[in-house]
Amino acid sequence: MPTGFIIFCGAAVLFRLISLAISVRHEAAMKQAGAIEIGKRNTLVLAIAHIFYYLAAIVEGSFRSHDLNIGFWIGVCLYGLGVIMLITVIRLLGRLWTVKLLIAKDHELITHPLFRWFRHPNYFLNIIPELVGFALILNAHITLVIGMLVYAIPLTIRIRQEEREMNTRFPGY
Repeated sequence: MPTGFIIFCGAAVLFRLISLAISVRHEAAMKQAGAIEIGKRNTLVLAIAHIFYYLAAIVEGSFRSHDLNIGFWIGVCLYGLGVIMLITVIRLLGRLWTVKLLIAKDHELITHPLFRWFRHPNYFLNIIPELVGFALILNAHITLVIGMLVYAIPLTIRIRQEEREMNTRFPGY
């Protein structure tokens, strides 16, 4: 396996673990303040799907060649966009950002233009580009196709759950 492959995979996993640590910290504070969790089972399915997607891409990618072709560079751009957008969404949502669907007692509607232009920037500008980019960088095309189809199911459920809660809590959402 090329050294770059190992370094990229390690850095990507580390980045996700750091974001998870932020989520856990926010979750603990929110739950202590009385937040309720919506869609607990689906959150678990999403987490498992994310982990398996990463593992499948890494395993598949370990058996592939790694040329710096156009697919690789598109992957780098998409993955980079996903990372930047995750950092942006975490910054904009602040204490409200978690990987779980938590509703705080004092939950406030974030009205930043990013959330007006893109209904769910964390999903459409972070997770999807991140996963597509990750697979393209690793040349894991089977994982890309099958993994995204599988991932789309719990992600669609999550979006519907979130929409339902936001519509209930914020009239005119």
